[in-house]
Order: sequence, then C-alpha cells, then structure tokens
Amino acid sequence: MTKKGQALSVLIVSTLAFTVCFMVWMMFAVIGIPIKKALDLNSTQFGLLMATPVLTGSLIRVPLGIWTDKFGGRIVLTILMACTVPAIWLMASATAYWHYLTIGLFVGLAGGSFSVGTPYVARWFPKNQQGFAMGIFGAGNSGAAVNKFVAPALVVAFGWTMVPQVYAAIMFGTVILFWLFSHSDPAHLVPSNVRFVDQLKMLKDPRVLKYCQYYSIVFGGYVALSLWMVQYYVGEFGLEIRSAALLAACFSLPGGVLRAVGGWMSDKWGAHSVTWWVLWVSWVCLFLLSYPQFDFTVATVNGPKTFHIGLNVYVFTALMFVLGIAFAFGKASVFKYISDEYTDNIGTVSGVVGLAGGMGGFVLPILFGALMDLTGIRSSAFMLMYGVVWVSLIWMYWTEVRRGEVMGKHQTALHAQH
Repeated sequence: MTKKGQALSVLIVSTLAFTVCFMVWMMFAVIGIPIKKALDLNSTQFGLLMATPVLTGSLIRVPLGIWTDKFGGRIVLTILMACTVPAIWLMASATAYWHYLTIGLFVGLAGGSFSVGTPYVARWFPKNQQGFAMGIFGAGNSGAAVNKFVAPALVVAFGWTMVPQVYAAIMFGTVILFWLFSHSDPAHLVPSNVRFVDQLKMLKDPRVLKYCQYYSIVFGGYVALSLWMVQYYVGEFGLEIRSAALLAACFSLPGGVLRAVGGWMSDKWGAHSVTWWVLWVSWVCLFLLSYPQFDFTVATVNGPKTFHIGLNVYVFTALMFVLGIAFAFGKASVFKYISDEYTDNIGTVSGVVGLAGGMGGFVLPILFGALMDLTGIRSSAFMLMYGVVWVSLIWMYWTEVRRGEVMGKHQTALHAQH
C-alpha cells in the first residue's frame, strides 16, 4: 500500500474509532434519564453522574498525548479502547449511585481517544492539509449524535440495560477493525523525554492558556450541552425520550460532522478569523437561549394586559442547531492555532488544551445541575455559558484583535513614509 493509501486508511479507521469512543463517552446523556428516575436523583447529582466519564476522559488526555508521541497512535488507541470494553459491559449490572460513578470513571477512558488520534492522524498528512485531516477525524464528535439515535431506540425496545451491552459489543468490534486497518510509521515517533510535569509547564505560556479557555467553550460546552439537552427537552417541553433525543441531535450532529468544514475554513482564512466569528455567533445564540419562559403584565388604557415571552421548541432547536455549527468550526480552528504555532509538539499542546476542554465538559454539567437546584430556572445553564463566552471575547479582543488593528495601522504608516 502506498503512503497516501496508508494515510487514508488511518484517517478512516481512526475517525470510526473516535466516533464509537465518543458515542460510549456520551452514553449517560440517554441512559442517565431512567437511572435518575430509578435512583431519585436531584439535578446536581444527575449533573455529577453525567460528568463522571468526562473527568477521566479529560485527565488521561495529557499522558495519552505523550505516549502517542513516544509509542505511536496505533498501539496506544487499540489498548485504550480494549480497556473500556469490560467497564461498559458492567454498567448494565450496576445498582447503586456509587456503582455508576465508579464504572463511569472507567468508561470515561474512551474520551481520551481524541488526544491519541489528533497527533496520530496529523502526522500522516502534509502541513497544508493537517487542519482538514484533523477536522475529519474530529468529526467523530458526532458519536454524541449517533448515541442519541441508537440509545433511545434500545431503551424503548429492551430497557436501558441493553444499551451498555450493545455498546460493549460495538466497541470490541471496533478494536479489531482498527487494529486490522491502521498502520504505524516509525518516522512519526518523537523522541519523548517530555515528562508530565514538563507538559503542564506549557500552561505558563499565555497563548496556551488562551487556547485552553477557547476550547473549554467550543468543546467543553459541546460535551456539556450534548449530555444535558435530552433531559432539558424532556423537562422544559414535556417530550418523551425518543423525540427529545432526536431534537437534541440537531445540536450534536452539526457540532461533530461540520468540524471538517471548520478545519478547511481555518486552513483557508486562518484560525484567528474563524475563532473570532465563532465566539460572536455563540454569544448571540446563548443570549437568546438564556431567556426563561416568563409572563409580564402591562397596565394599558383598557386595563392590565399579560404578555408571554419564551422560546418555543422550534425556535429553541433552531438556535441550538446554529450553536452546534459554531462550536464545530471553533473546535477545528483552535486546533489549527496549535498546529500552526507548535509544530514540534502538537501532541503535547493538544493534550493540555484537550484536557482543558474536557474539564469544561466535566465542570459545566455539575454547575448546570447546581444552578437549576439553586434557581429553579432551566435556562440558567445558558446564562452561565453566555458569561463564559463574554470572557473569551474580551480576552481575544485585547490579545489578538486590538493588537492586529494596531499592527495594521502601523504597517500603513510605514508604507506611506516610503
């Protein structure tokens, strides 16, 4: 097989593997609802249950990035996926809340697959195609949407315990397929004397810190909302689980699939422009989504008149769809920044930024639940996200946009003098 053929084969099976890993990682988004009912959990406990797999998936990203540089993506990803199979299977036998939390931590290993696949896939392609290749691989995020099609059908037909059993079988099949069709190239191995502590030193670089912040919105927000949306639809609009999951997929699907388009756009127009627009679109969507359902009474000449303001299910879903597209482009553009600025240690930096994004996905569902218990307002989840996007917009303006404009004027002045 030619080098190009191998690169294509690696891209296809890695994307398939990542899709399955993400599907498993997001499993609680659907089966969490019957579990919540059975165990009578409050919103904060439910948020923690959702977020537990995200924690391990995030924490393991940095060491996995290092091991991928050192041993190669093929062996690391195969072992990682194989380790999750017993944990997924065991989920069906759990009975107590702490069982689900403990097993969730092991199932969460699947979420680390991203920081293995990104450097593994990127190294098979030339620099001008890396954004696109990483974007296609990253489209495996759409596993979150696949989960919303597959799991509710299984829950309705056979009960929720069938979901982990079917997912364990799918994961086992994927391990075999991946091993058969992936390749390894010794030239891609980086002599890695980098230690975990050295990697965390990257956080002293203000640019890395900024990319962590961006990614905690576009990826962390994507993960958190993918987990949160099914039960949001059930609670807010009174839908049954299958319709709720189908509408929730309107956010998850573009949020995953269109990542490749974001990669292509970042190659063409640059990571900065794409990210700047992504943040603005997200800001507008989240502002509108933050509005709770409310009635207000106005004293008119004909007596008091009551008005109702609130998003109906169609407008809400349309806004979530747009937000999903924005997040997809943003996830790709942040990684384009990294491949542009840290060519020699993509694995290292993407591990750290991926960790930050994953931690966003861990913290946000817990905060969503706590805010809902505290305020009783469902849309408080969007209010929180809106605030986080504000921080990024201000940060980006001061560190990039403003500086860019000043440089532009400076350049014009120089040309005028010559």
